[in-house]
Amino acid sequence: MKALDWLKEVHIRKEDFIHDLQGLLQIKSVLDEENATKDAPFGKGVKEALTYMLELGKKDGFAEKNVKNVAGHVTFGSGDESIGILCHVDVVPEGDGWTSDPYSAEIRDGKIYARGALDDKGPTMAAYYAMKIIKELDLPITKEVRMIIGTDEESDWRCVTTYFEEEKMPTMGFAPDADFPIIYAEKGISDFDIVQSLDKKEQGKSGKVEMVAFSSGRRYNMVPDFAEARLHVGVDQTEVIQRFQEYLSKEKAKGRYIVDAGNLVLEMEGVSAHGLEPKNGVNAGLKLASFLAELDLDETAAAYFQFVKSYFEDDSRGHKLGIAYNDDITGDLTLNVGILHYDQQNGGKLGLTCRYPVTNKIEETKAVLDELLAEKGFSIDHFTNSKPHHVDKNSELIKTLSKVYLEQTGEEAKLISIGGGTYARSLENGVAFGPLFPGREDIAHKKDEYMYIEDLLKATAIYAQAIYELAK
Repeated sequence: MKALDWLKEVHIRKEDFIHDLQGLLQIKSVLDEENATKDAPFGKGVKEALTYMLELGKKDGFAEKNVKNVAGHVTFGSGDESIGILCHVDVVPEGDGWTSDPYSAEIRDGKIYARGALDDKGPTMAAYYAMKIIKELDLPITKEVRMIIGTDEESDWRCVTTYFEEEKMPTMGFAPDADFPIIYAEKGISDFDIVQSLDKKEQGKSGKVEMVAFSSGRRYNMVPDFAEARLHVGVDQTEVIQRFQEYLSKEKAKGRYIVDAGNLVLEMEGVSAHGLEPKNGVNAGLKLASFLAELDLDETAAAYFQFVKSYFEDDSRGHKLGIAYNDDITGDLTLNVGILHYDQQNGGKLGLTCRYPVTNKIEETKAVLDELLAEKGFSIDHFTNSKPHHVDKNSELIKTLSKVYLEQTGEEAKLISIGGGTYARSLENGVAFGPLFPGREDIAHKKDEYMYIEDLLKATAIYAQAIYELAK
């Protein structure tokens, strides 16, 4: 058979591709459990995005299935073995400061801007069109090809858990949800809360400043870009304001204050980033907490903010907590404080994601934390753990994807490891494969998220050849 020009086939479908992608990106598919229903367990927008992909598959002649409104798939081909492409259509909250509407899917300067353009709606549509090309060309395959569509990847992965309770595990596959060339190793991911133990607080000292409420962040896996503290200050309100302004100047930080209903409200701006590498952002919650720790607060609040400042300020590697770890496969253990909250009734809480190396024993790390926290009047709650993922470099999957990447790009497919967690770890034999090309900026979870149209089309060609080579 004559070698196919995969990129040419993609360009034939370019207008349809962009149209379908914009339709998907214009759906605000952020987790919304407060307004969940039986038919939309993760919220109306998330369900709408899932339905969009399933109906697109049905229109194009694929077999499609909705799995309990939390996941689904589109398939074609048949055989004893199957190739899985694991994607997700949920997105993180858009945050602030966008140049254009984060759900307009505006195209300018060769880029498409929208929440989800990179993570993961753009790559999902690229993989879908890759399947569509193979199907429309009626190329011979001997395996089932199945795109699995998740809707809770940015939170608790309940979608894939539910999906694989009902559906068979693919023989092998990939997740288009990270970087090219090939990610063969992923750190373990442990999300948990650190909760203040109110029964251990000391009584009596009220302080000059009463902490009414404090909040920052909405997701474990995002660096918070905004924080707010509501204080009740006695006669020294002007002094607190002056100190806050001096702190902003010293830290070169952005913030403001307002007086509202007799309370002093302090606001801090940061820079959002994916929680897998906190150093790529500026944590507004930690910045504001560090300032608050220096005030004469009431006893419980003082204990909380001094703890936050002492153990998390300028340390995303766990050195101050005594849990730092590194290996040659996946690098440093990292900690992102994605959620900070304090109120007078419940005290303080931190929500963290810990990305730990493949050789790290998380049980030992947790034991060290438990001991330290008990001494400081805190404890761990809601501890979850997704084990590290690692695929043999000599597997058929990696050899095939390496060959395809070399032929499509002319570049060697170097194997890399990441701190992020992709759906690849849901497969017994799966890797993360694109869509971010080497040298491109990683703006997942940031404002003005985008992908180059050229890169999406190129990725589609790579995915098309890869799926065909694996399934033929």
